[in-house]
Amino acid sequence: MLRHLLVSSLVVGFASCAVVHAEEKAEIEAKKDVTYATVGDTKLQLDLYSPKGLDHPVPAIVVIHGGGWMAGKRQDMASLAERLAEHGFVAATISYRFAPKHRFPAQIEDAKAAVRYLRANAKELNIDPNKIGATGGSAGGHLAMMLGLMDSADGMEGDGGNPEQSSKVQCVVNFVGPVNLVRESYTPAQTQILTAWVGGDPKEKQDLVKAGSPFTYISKGDAPMLCFFGTKDPLVSHDQAMVIADALTKAEVPGRVEMLLGAGHGWGGEEMERTVEATLEFFDEHLKDDQ
Repeated sequence: MLRHLLVSSLVVGFASCAVVHAEEKAEIEAKKDVTYATVGDTKLQLDLYSPKGLDHPVPAIVVIHGGGWMAGKRQDMASLAERLAEHGFVAATISYRFAPKHRFPAQIEDAKAAVRYLRANAKELNIDPNKIGATGGSAGGHLAMMLGLMDSADGMEGDGGNPEQSSKVQCVVNFVGPVNLVRESYTPAQTQILTAWVGGDPKEKQDLVKAGSPFTYISKGDAPMLCFFGTKDPLVSHDQAMVIADALTKAEVPGRVEMLLGAGHGWGGEEMERTVEATLEFFDEHLKDDQ
């Protein structure tokens, strides 16, 4: 039941957005099941969506599914990736290793490996390696933030290949991803998720919980960030919106934080269409030269 809650609302929301937008679709090309890294005996794959006939470098967006770092699939984000490709980006939906078998920081390492893969193969994929963004929902939003906030000196680069490439992205949009996992108390659901992720009670693993928090890495010069939170989210409380708004302000990182009144851990329909449109505009502003 918990796994269903973790992946259902945002997936349904992104799918409904695709339905609303269907009449305006542009032609795109999809290349699926691309192996971007092999870690141990695990092949990590991505699906790549590009404008049809693309013959010059454009910005790329890494699209990351949610699921509490222990569920979900990259195909859940296909609708959003298609929207991004229609809008002129190369979009890559990525898979990553799951907890509890693969605990923190495996998921961060995998997301970083995906960014490095895109940079290493930028010429072939018609990607501008200096203009890569990331977006995701829930745990995927958390991973997207980590890509925009962590520097190579912060570690967690993993063994996913292309170590000569930077894993940091230049723009982030976060849908209901947690910002600061360090708390005085946790709900039963939060405890269950974090226990699987860090390998123990989060109250007793505060060093790992802190290391896994985007908040820990916010500093001047980080990627511009747009964040969405729901005021009735049972998993990621909306006080996280103020936490990141204050931290980004102090670090002079540009961006915007929105709280959607009455929304839970995801939304759909016209509200999802509006927030996806805002996502496209934000990536345009910070990744495209002609804006």
